[in-house]
Amino acid sequence: MKLLLAEDEVSMSEALVDILTYHHYTVDPVFNGQDALDYAQTGSYDGIILDIMMPLKDGLEVLDELRQSGDKTPILMLTAKSDIEDRIHGLNLGADDYLPKPFAMGEFLARVRAMLRRRETFTPDLMQLGNITLNRNNYELSGGGQSFLLSNLEFKLMELFMLNKGIYLSSEKILQKVWGYDTDAEVGVVWVYISYLRKRLLALNSNVEIKVKRRIGYTLEVRP
Repeated sequence: MKLLLAEDEVSMSEALVDILTYHHYTVDPVFNGQDALDYAQTGSYDGIILDIMMPLKDGLEVLDELRQSGDKTPILMLTAKSDIEDRIHGLNLGADDYLPKPFAMGEFLARVRAMLRRRETFTPDLMQLGNITLNRNNYELSGGGQSFLLSNLEFKLMELFMLNKGIYLSSEKILQKVWGYDTDAEVGVVWVYISYLRKRLLALNSNVEIKVKRRIGYTLEVRP
């Protein structure tokens, strides 16, 4: 699952990224409210973690703008403030949960899991299409009695295709979704990783294929 983490304290951000990554979440860290808003509006996230006290825009401003725009992504607010009025204000603006600092990492993970369980659209850990299965817990792609352990980027690309099956995605859109909003990677890397996945699917004797339409993009389809 992909999370956006907005926390301006670098050491805290690094600690949270480490614990989330260890538990198999993909995390985009940002360090100010404006970047948090930009990433949230242009990315695709299962959940957002927002610190309240941030430069440029505070977390409550970001929360308010996202909810006003119709964004329903689950949001967990982090704050050093313990005043009940701040919590009430955040919840009234549309936050799903509130966690005051300092907090134990175990409680933080439990709050993240609870937040993600409240998503409007549930995405199972085992995603199936045609005769293949993608395990979101261990990055394993399997089918026909065989399996491959995908690299992080292979997994993110395959997950994106399976979540958008039948929908053509441009190379630029894929680059943004998989490599991140501020990546330095060239768009040609998308084709390279698509070729990797095509080889995986071929080796699994899959009836699923990555199709391309010139000047439109790529999609995942099950062969008749």
